[in-house]
Amino acid sequence: MDMHTHTVMLIHTIMPTDLPSANKNSSLVPPLIQLMWLASPALPVGGFSYSEGLEAAVDKGFVRDEESACIWLLDQLHHSQARGDMAVIAQMVLAWQAFDKQRLTELSQWVHATRESAELRLQSEQMGRSMLEWLRNQNTIKNEWADLCNALGPTYPLTSALALSLTDAPIEQCLQSYAFGWAENMVQAALKSVPLGQNSGQRILLALSKNIAQAVTKALHVTDESRQVFSPMLAILSAQHETQYSRLFRS
Repeated sequence: MDMHTHTVMLIHTIMPTDLPSANKNSSLVPPLIQLMWLASPALPVGGFSYSEGLEAAVDKGFVRDEESACIWLLDQLHHSQARGDMAVIAQMVLAWQAFDKQRLTELSQWVHATRESAELRLQSEQMGRSMLEWLRNQNTIKNEWADLCNALGPTYPLTSALALSLTDAPIEQCLQSYAFGWAENMVQAALKSVPLGQNSGQRILLALSKNIAQAVTKALHVTDESRQVFSPMLAILSAQHETQYSRLFRS
């Protein structure tokens, strides 16, 4: 066998041209790495472009320094995320694993109905579409899963739950990954809008990280009857941000 033939055979061996079928790609990546990937700010879903009312809170003087930014984000973690989106994502993960269309429909309707401003609805829908496109590009989802997402209207909770359901990780770890990804995006929003330095950002991220386990526990105990995103000040600030004269973040 000549050197050229040997090289061609070696390349063919280590660089197969056939793409794995749906859900095969994710099974080749350890669950922990999948969760880290989904929590990464590098995930191309656009989370970095939203402040979820934080920029408006800075404009109104509610958030003005490291301490007030930390308090604001801790409140959002426990009162908005844990009781609302984290809770519904946990329920959606289980529904995706069972491919329970009726349950997914009910939960998706709740998500659409509970976005309290046009800005929050835009964020949920845009990030949902981007997550669905990323999953398609990864070749990890079946056509019927994508079709259901499109039929229900792809929101970020719906498509995030689909992505998390494919990791085979325990539900607690799935929510921890989601919450840390949210925390990273919000800390970056605080750095830019307050503004704050990197050390301040790391201290806020540490405080949020210490509270994630408690928030996850709370989310897992939320029922359909107790699940809610009632946060009037956040809704008002989000609505005001839509017409704020000067802003860094998308509205």
